[in-house]
Amino acid sequence: MITCGNPRAQYESHKAAIDAAARRVLESGRYILSEEVDAFEREFAEYIGVCHAVGVGSGTEALHLALAALGVGAGDEVVTVAHTAVATVAAIELSGATPVLVDIEPQYFTLDPHQLEAAITPRTKAIIPVHLYGQPADLDAIMVIAERYGIKVIEDCAQAHGAMYRGQRVGSLGDIACFSFYPTKNLGAIGDAGAVTTNNSELAERVRHLRQYGWAERNVSNMPGWNSRLDELQAAILRVKLEFLDADNERRREIAALYDELLADSDLVLPAQRPEATHVFHLYVVRSTDRDNLLSALRSSGVGAMVHYPLLHLQPAYFGRLAGAENLPNTERAAKEVLSLPIYPELTDVEVRKVATACERFCGVLSSRA
Repeated sequence: MITCGNPRAQYESHKAAIDAAARRVLESGRYILSEEVDAFEREFAEYIGVCHAVGVGSGTEALHLALAALGVGAGDEVVTVAHTAVATVAAIELSGATPVLVDIEPQYFTLDPHQLEAAITPRTKAIIPVHLYGQPADLDAIMVIAERYGIKVIEDCAQAHGAMYRGQRVGSLGDIACFSFYPTKNLGAIGDAGAVTTNNSELAERVRHLRQYGWAERNVSNMPGWNSRLDELQAAILRVKLEFLDADNERRREIAALYDELLADSDLVLPAQRPEATHVFHLYVVRSTDRDNLLSALRSSGVGAMVHYPLLHLQPAYFGRLAGAENLPNTERAAKEVLSLPIYPELTDVEVRKVATACERFCGVLSSRA
């Protein structure tokens, strides 16, 4: 089976360096918030182009802590999208705030700025644009609206490590930003891990306190907090992989370009790329009006395609209780049509061609390519 993602392949490609990093941590006797975390935070902040990066336990916790650092809580509203991983909305609810959903741009799958202003109320405290599939959201338009109303912007960068918007890396443009290092991400740990980035020193310090019981110094809680610490082992592994992130992203773009070429004559809708941005193709997502049958055909052909994402607001946990869910036509259409094809840096051109051939066969336009 050609899988959608393959974190083991990434480990195998950097095995010696990752094993050495893990051994270094194991032999150090220091496993929580020590030298490796400090070094990764410095290196990741420099890579993103911000003053501060704070390592935390996961991408979901990064969002939760960012919201808490901004003072978002009960009685507040946070505007975001339904076309995202459930973590985005789960984190808003963890903060005690109310998620308010707006529709997406159909060609880019990201928050539609034209729908944003209508969702803002006196209770709106933050906006979370999601850079979905590796595609940056239209941050300029979003930031203009946010500044007009005095609302904070939290970038959800869980799928967009290294993506660029108008020459800057995502994670450096909003008031604060959140990353997941789940193993399948463009920059993936070997376990759960996350980070918060910001240029605001006060916000960074607040997140540092919140991630460890509100401690400014050990065993002194100056504010209520949680336990959400990036461990030394994951930090050391992330330091290794960070060195290869740009090259890995370039390989993802090469694979996407090959898919574009091979599937050009099919009836699939291929991914659009925002002109002012650099897509990093965490996922290569096509659209088909016969998506479910295509998915079944691909899996029968040994292609592990996946759906990202089903309709969040229709899932049992959220059905009937999310504001804005009644007016999401682009989101609802996308959820019925999107399909993620395999893409990861170690995927070979031969495997890409096998995936494309299976798609073409289903679409009835199998070419003469072997």
